[in-house]
Amino acid sequence: MSATTLDVNHRLLTVSPSDASRDASASGLDDHVATHGALAVPARDDPGWTAAIQRAVSESGLLGRGGAGFPSAIKWDAVRRGGRRPMVVVNAMEGEPASAKDKVLLGCSPHLVLDGAEVAAAVVGASDIVVCVADDAGSTAASVQAAIAERERAGAAGRQISVERPPGRYVSGEESALVEWLNDRQALPTLRIDKSVPLSIGRRPVLVHNAETLSQVALIARHGPEWFRRLGTPEAPGSTLVTVTGAVRSPGVLEVELGTPVGEIVSRAGFVGELSGLLLGGYGGAWLDPSHLSTLYAPGPLRAAGATLGVGIVVALPATSCGIAETARIVRYMAGESAGQCGPCVFGLAAIAEDFELLGSGRGVAGVLERIEGRAAAVDGRGACRHPDGVVRLATTALAVFAEDARAHAQGRPCPGHRAPSVLTFPAATVRGRRAS
Repeated sequence: MSATTLDVNHRLLTVSPSDASRDASASGLDDHVATHGALAVPARDDPGWTAAIQRAVSESGLLGRGGAGFPSAIKWDAVRRGGRRPMVVVNAMEGEPASAKDKVLLGCSPHLVLDGAEVAAAVVGASDIVVCVADDAGSTAASVQAAIAERERAGAAGRQISVERPPGRYVSGEESALVEWLNDRQALPTLRIDKSVPLSIGRRPVLVHNAETLSQVALIARHGPEWFRRLGTPEAPGSTLVTVTGAVRSPGVLEVELGTPVGEIVSRAGFVGELSGLLLGGYGGAWLDPSHLSTLYAPGPLRAAGATLGVGIVVALPATSCGIAETARIVRYMAGESAGQCGPCVFGLAAIAEDFELLGSGRGVAGVLERIEGRAAAVDGRGACRHPDGVVRLATTALAVFAEDARAHAQGRPCPGHRAPSVLTFPAATVRGRRAS
């Protein structure tokens, strides 16, 4: 799948991840303005404009597209009340191995993200914007830097924009870990009891937004909340980017209307054969049984089905693969990506990974299912961040969706697919890093 179509009236974006590294000049500033229209963002405080944009974003019902689904307008209010000149941080880390949406969006439409960052900065009163791209995502960083330079040459950069390159690890993309790294510390998440209190760099409050969220802000600022709500559901309006991989002919990034049936999303990517399960939300997400293909792709319906929207990922697992073996691979990877800050993550995830690998091997280990369930219950909700909770959700939904296979594996009768090649993507081994001085 190599074709790219973008219609501003429907916000349709269909791109193959392999297409995302193409020359950013294909979506240069002139083409961007021709497609979307000019966007006037005041360089100085303009109370009337600020109030209108805040109202538009609030009325749009825009939910953050980075995984938490937090209402964007509430984050803005918290930062504006911070009392000091804030900063805007664009989170384009994409530490989730199964995701390619940030790579695609910033490789093809970097100006849309930068527009949204400029709008958010103007609303909260920020003078500078930092775009964070992982140190192993060179093509994405190059696209952003080229777009920034183009805006500067055209005199279209209202605020100082810079690019920072934190370490490309799973936990580095968590917003508190990102801010910790920008504070000249390790890229590790911090315990946050009240997420309505903004993070800070030094003593400056920080507004952190996912790249896709800001691209939606740029469209709302141009077209208004009513236009945005033409798509989606009342609780989850608009469209969203989804990376679809696995048993599909055309793996890639699709822009879909929230509320689209899951089965339709998989069909658009060219689903082939028979499914044994669907992984939704990423490696900290959940497995969904194929009988739930009619479930609407929106937070409420997915939650009711035991799944999650997460970071916008759908992996179609073919019937020839083993869901237990694939889960064992993910849990081992996620245990290795632990921030190393608390016992439930350091010891609990490693123990769950070991048991899942025993189960996946099909050697017939007595009590392994009960041990996984017990350890998952002991870990859930007790970590310093949400990383272990995601692994627990993945593990427990695997035991439910692939229950028959799990029992057979535990009894020494593994399914034929347990030796099949993985359909999942995993990065090379990484190490925790500090910000370079």
